[in-house]
Amino acid sequence: MDTFVFNPYRRESPGWNDPVFAPFGNEDIRAFHSLLPGYRPTPLISLPALAPSLGVGEILVKDESCRFDLAAFKVLGASYAIYHFLRGRLAAHEDMAGFVRDLLAGKYPGRFVFCTATDGNHGRAVAWTARRFHQRAVIFMPQGTVAARIRNIEAEGAEVHIVDGSYDDTVRHAAEEASHNGWQVIADTGYGGYLSIPGYIMAGYLTLFDEMEGPIHQPDIPGVDLVFIQSGVGSLAAAAVWYYVHRYGMSRPTLISVEPTAAACLHDSIALGGGRMTAARGNAETIMAGLNCGTPSLAAWPMIRDGLDLFLAITDDWAVKAMRRYYHPSGEDSRIISGESGSAGLAGFMALMAGDALAEARRRLGIGGDTRVLLLNTEGATDPAHFQKVVGG
Repeated sequence: MDTFVFNPYRRESPGWNDPVFAPFGNEDIRAFHSLLPGYRPTPLISLPALAPSLGVGEILVKDESCRFDLAAFKVLGASYAIYHFLRGRLAAHEDMAGFVRDLLAGKYPGRFVFCTATDGNHGRAVAWTARRFHQRAVIFMPQGTVAARIRNIEAEGAEVHIVDGSYDDTVRHAAEEASHNGWQVIADTGYGGYLSIPGYIMAGYLTLFDEMEGPIHQPDIPGVDLVFIQSGVGSLAAAAVWYYVHRYGMSRPTLISVEPTAAACLHDSIALGGGRMTAARGNAETIMAGLNCGTPSLAAWPMIRDGLDLFLAITDDWAVKAMRRYYHPSGEDSRIISGESGSAGLAGFMALMAGDALAEARRRLGIGGDTRVLLLNTEGATDPAHFQKVVGG
């Protein structure tokens, strides 16, 4: 069943002073990404036919299915974190451009092994970055991971191990193996004793929002009213909160988290945990594999608790409908390739506008014909067989 909770812990002017948030203040984030081969801003797509059918004035989609050759946004965080780790360990005195050129040219081959747990996209991003910087990667994936996502990571030269357990079990196993073998964990979730690198990963995602400055984000006007953010452990949601709070303050748009009901750890922490992190109450059975996370990131949680406005938990059928709406557009709308997790933003919006269970949330938001909506398509068809089964010809 679809459910919602408005955030009673939201703060108008939050501030986060813990050292884990320091990377968000860095001015080198987009400059770093621009040095990576193949970098270009991903497109911002308007869907003028879909918007009136859902009762709003405009729908814009930031399409991460064309991010490098990885079909997902995750590389923005993994690459930035690995870069800063290497710079610190190798005591590089060159400027950023010189050091990145050295890494890409293989000046420091095989110095480190990077390790992570993943449902697919983050692990592929770690493997992709390690390969380009001439390092090794060992990736752990939960039981039941589809073969295509495993092959994608192996194609980047990484060693893949399947763990008999859930995503959270896989996170713990990866941390244990890294400690035993002297590997460096590059996880996109923070936990006790491991917060620094997740801070860099979250900060790396700011490039996604920074690329929209000019097209929609103006100096004093965000240009949109509602932003839907698919949430797993919460790292992308935290980046969105940081960006909009620091850029627009109390004028920021309404920020809406979307999770599968089967793994709604952020929603449940607000609704059932009294604003404290709690494990998801669902059965962890969802097609939205990238969002199938049982526990919020300790690094992300303060920003999520303080900055998000509304938490939606939706059933998988909305993700299926959203994938199809993207792939089979109406009118002059462009076709968008969106996977199960990538479609979650549109899925949440469709559920909000059509689902009886969310009618009160819809009423309280006051959505109308002049409302402008921003959606994030965070991944393309990362499971091609299931994608074709869902969207058809």
